[in-house]
Amino acid sequence: MIIEALVFGLTASSALLLGAVVATRFDLGKRVLAFLLAFAAGALISALSFELFQESFDKAGAMPAAIGMVLGATVFIVSDVLLDRRMSRGTTGFSLLAAVTLDGVPENLALGTTIAAGGASLPLLVGIFASNFPEALVGARSMFEEGRSGKFAIAVWLGAGVLLAAAVVAGTLGMSGASESTLSVILAFAGGAVLASLVDTVMPEAYRDGGPLVAFATVAGFLVSFLIGAG
Repeated sequence: MIIEALVFGLTASSALLLGAVVATRFDLGKRVLAFLLAFAAGALISALSFELFQESFDKAGAMPAAIGMVLGATVFIVSDVLLDRRMSRGTTGFSLLAAVTLDGVPENLALGTTIAAGGASLPLLVGIFASNFPEALVGARSMFEEGRSGKFAIAVWLGAGVLLAAAVVAGTLGMSGASESTLSVILAFAGGAVLASLVDTVMPEAYRDGGPLVAFATVAGFLVSFLIGAG
């Protein structure tokens, strides 16, 4: 189980390193990044719907699942508001790094929880990877344009990747001995946090830079994630 958590964690977080490396060498443009973010949003919506919330609903019932989801969204929103206040004077690159870390912790904890529950979620892994890559691209590119060296940007995002990979292992270890009802509520909690993060950051950014056509990328991400889960 720990080996599986490490593999999933490193795979999901490797997108941060990959995005940082690409960002220091190429400028893909905001429109391309917007479509990548929209694709990731669709993939994560599918994963949290069918891999997190539905699993919670089937095992724990409507009320515990709903409470868990609302609590997850609440915790994310409160944390995000506090982060915005602290980072209001920070540089764009580091603000994005903080936001990605805040978004990534619930996503990766959720991935670890699915492993502990006995059904590691491949669609969720795809969604996390797809969102990490463009977010790291934007963040590392901002650091690079703000005067930081490419090596510095890569090192910082590598550190974030290690942290988020550890969150997968933590989610697996922390939930490995939990009861089925507890796991179910935690899955819904993670789903609420992920959904709140998409509405708060990923989807507005994708629409702002890509326009209405990014909706097609979101649909594509949803379909790919759903087909992977159904396969």
